[in-house]
Amino acid sequence: MKYLKYFESNSDIDAICREYRITNYTVNPDRTVDVDGDVDLSDMGLDKLPLKFGYVSGDFYCFNNKLTSLEGSPEEVGGDFYCENNKLTSLVGAPEEVGGYFDCDDNKLTSLEGAPRKVGRSFDCSYNQLTSLIGAPEEISGNFYCNDNTLPKEILDNYKYINKIVKYQNDYNIWRRDGSLDAYRFSDMMKEIMEEE
Repeated sequence: MKYLKYFESNSDIDAICREYRITNYTVNPDRTVDVDGDVDLSDMGLDKLPLKFGYVSGDFYCFNNKLTSLEGSPEEVGGDFYCENNKLTSLVGAPEEVGGYFDCDDNKLTSLEGAPRKVGRSFDCSYNQLTSLIGAPEEISGNFYCNDNTLPKEILDNYKYINKIVKYQNDYNIWRRDGSLDAYRFSDMMKEIMEEE
């Protein structure tokens, strides 16, 4: 796969869009590419994304590849974003906002730093190597899934409250600077959560 960090002309971008069957696109002055519709880069053996995307109005698929980075991902996606089953260790480069579902399961993530700030539906980070939930989206309209990670026992024991744990974790400052869980603050948070029930 040819990966161009700096494009000489729009014809370079046009050639890459033809190669990856990307249609209904606009090249911005900063050489990012906006797409009116879906982008499907799944199952292509990619280790890097071929372009730098701006806004994608539909769904963005880059699952089942060999991606080690999300550099080049759209800044915003109107639909769903699927990057599961890659070799990602970080979500740095992920969209800031995803209008639908965000799926990053089955990677090698050790942190959620770089995750979208806002997700319009559910967020799935299952089957990774997470030890904390630091960096989780600030707003998730659907459910938060994080099965099969190495999270602290306190969180696993209270998994049925995971959506509220993610929602309130920053308010209660439950994570120490070294990424470990502050059990005392976590306990205070859980008391408040259970009182809401």
